[in-house]
Amino acid sequence: MAVRVITEVQAKPGTGDEVVAFFRSILAETRAYEGCTSVDTVQNRDDADNVLLVAQWESHEQYDKYLAWQRERGTSDRLKALLAGSPTIRHFDVTDA
Repeated sequence: MAVRVITEVQAKPGTGDEVVAFFRSILAETRAYEGCTSVDTVQNRDDADNVLLVAQWESHEQYDKYLAWQRERGTSDRLKALLAGSPTIRHFDVTDA
């Protein structure tokens, strides 16, 4: 079953554009990763330090495999260094409604 994953991050004050640039540097590989259907980055118009990744994966298992791969590569640690706190990750099953 397809899953939509929404990751919300809060950049350190004044560094939202750096976080977007970081995502820009890694998302080509994400989009090419097996099971990734789409991924978009959106930046809050009222708080540029608030950024969301909205991704769709063919299955939760494929997303978990991808996340483990990024952790092994140190990507998660590099991202955390840019953030004011821990990311919030939410998973939603895509329905046929």
